[in-house]
Amino acid sequence: MLTLHRAALVLPDPADPTAPSFADGAVVVRGELVEAVGAYGELAAAHPSARVRDWGAAAVLTPGLRNPWGQRLLERDYHPDPREEIGVEPVADGLVGCTDETRYGASARRGLQRMLGFGVTAVAGPFERAAVRMAVVRSGLGALPGASGAARALDPLAVLPLALAVHGRVAAGGRADFAVFPAVPAVPEVPGGKGEGEHGVRPAPGGCLATVLGGRLVYRRR
Repeated sequence: MLTLHRAALVLPDPADPTAPSFADGAVVVRGELVEAVGAYGELAAAHPSARVRDWGAAAVLTPGLRNPWGQRLLERDYHPDPREEIGVEPVADGLVGCTDETRYGASARRGLQRMLGFGVTAVAGPFERAAVRMAVVRSGLGALPGASGAARALDPLAVLPLALAVHGRVAAGGRADFAVFPAVPAVPEVPGGKGEGEHGVRPAPGGCLATVLGGRLVYRRR
């Protein structure tokens, strides 16, 4: 089945200042792969049978984000179960000294689910705990080399500019990993980046509207 994802602005490669962007754009997905990227009108006419997911007049579609602090977030911080009634924010270093693999795995699954809500499609390791490695594999998120530094955030856009936060690009023939964000007024972008000045809007931090991973809609804001 073909699915056509429409957004007010499509930024296939925000890290490349020469890459095209599309106002009232769309991405056509077939199975796990991107079939086409371009203007909505042209793609809708070329694929009249495609199911349309229209994300609205204030939405920005970009490649999925990378979270470079995965090892710290998933193997040191504890992600509470809502039934514990201690909030939803990760408890810093809450797993330090823990030897219970089941607890590691459950915490990691909750952490990964929250990452999907921020548009994350790739996470950095390396992961030493078997339960955490399994949780990452089963989530479908891509695995990346680790990163150093004191910062850690479930939401990469809270810490990084868009050009540095995205992972890969949205291109025909590539894996369909992307996210859709609400738009907010632009701020200056990092040198060489694209997407936060040219069109007057940028993806808002704080959570996405939808995350697509391997062509599957794995998160949708309610």
